[in-house]
Amino acid sequence: MIAIDHVLLSDKIVSEQFVCDLSKCKGACCVDGDAGAPLDRKELKEIDEVFDKVLPYLNPTSKKEIEAQGRYVYDREFGWVTPTINSKVCVYGIFDANGVVKCGIEQAYLDGKVKWKKPISCHLFPIIVKKSNDGVTELANYEPREDNCKAACSLGKKLKVPVYEFLKEPLIRKFGEDFYEALDATAKHMSEKSKK
Repeated sequence: MIAIDHVLLSDKIVSEQFVCDLSKCKGACCVDGDAGAPLDRKELKEIDEVFDKVLPYLNPTSKKEIEAQGRYVYDREFGWVTPTINSKVCVYGIFDANGVVKCGIEQAYLDGKVKWKKPISCHLFPIIVKKSNDGVTELANYEPREDNCKAACSLGKKLKVPVYEFLKEPLIRKFGEDFYEALDATAKHMSEKSKK
């Protein structure tokens, strides 16, 4: 385990390699799961603020589901999450010409329509962050999906990109620049030690 500030990180975040390979997985993380994307309480307000600009990106089925379920739903096990269509694809998922599921919120962000990129849980995947029982400490684990992320694990190994480097932007977004610099220094120190 790596401890930085109030965060405990799995060693695998620095020792394993990972690079998303959307052409192979087709955005399966937006489809496969026990519930929609977990949302921080403050992200509910973010969804409300961007919703009208994101709505034109969504397909009729998504719009219908949002009308029926709401913009977000409360799950007993996971807390606040994005709604899903038939317990599968996230209502904010959009399909590109190649059948890859991408995020409608992120597409609105990339098009300059909104300033919020997407839920942090989506941005950080396959790192999953949970609060510990003390309500302060956060636990960050590397949890790729066994089947869906196989191509990303292979591509990461081929390109020699550690998980934490691939997820630099969302790690900084979640924990800040100083945190990321400390993680990077720790990773380099661990790498040097393992060579001795």
